[in-house]
Amino acid sequence: MGYSNNSNIDYNSGSAKGRDMSTHSFGIERQSFDIIESEIGKHDYTKDQWVIVRRVIHATADFDFAKECKIIFHDNAIESAFLAFSKQAYIVTDVEMVLHGINKKSIATLNMNCICYINDPQCIEDSKKLEKTRSELAIQKAADKINNGIVVIGNAPTALFEVISLIKEKKLSPFLVVGIPVGFVSAVESKYELSKLDIPYITNSGRKGGSSAASSIINALMLMYIANQTNKNKK
Repeated sequence: MGYSNNSNIDYNSGSAKGRDMSTHSFGIERQSFDIIESEIGKHDYTKDQWVIVRRVIHATADFDFAKECKIIFHDNAIESAFLAFSKQAYIVTDVEMVLHGINKKSIATLNMNCICYINDPQCIEDSKKLEKTRSELAIQKAADKINNGIVVIGNAPTALFEVISLIKEKKLSPFLVVGIPVGFVSAVESKYELSKLDIPYITNSGRKGGSSAASSIINALMLMYIANQTNKNKK
């Protein structure tokens, strides 16, 4: 079955050539989006928010991200992410699975850098000495990059709590916090605490989250920004 050419849907995904994808692969992606559109029906997201939520559903095959575990946006989240891209800010992740899931072509196009210190030898050693998780120590080590940057957390609630703590202490002021850790211990609580902060964030309710969800959020944001810049350059 071929993919839909429904012109009423703005995929914000560029073109197969621009994405370094085969036409067949690009078609499968768009067909998947059509299926998501038909199955989800009406929703309360704005057009730009839905582009992001839809990509999370595409990455996870989990419609719960638009329902019980729905994704939540700070009013300035997308605008602030675009500002970070324009300034070629750092993207810091809590774990390497999130890092590996971030699209390398988009990163290269935007001339940005992504880092993760979870396997830094000093963080590993200090974790044993200080009885702290490697992820929260990795956040501490990356604090200067997170400040005026973007932090993407998909696995570790302790990393998100560390970000929140540093923000409350006015030691960090990131452009955007993507906080969508998965798990049974502190995942729900950390996301709730993030949602109380007056900083740009994207999070979700409930226990669900994870590396695929987190990386798909930042991937969607980058594709949207690249598409917007391309459209501006055509005018």
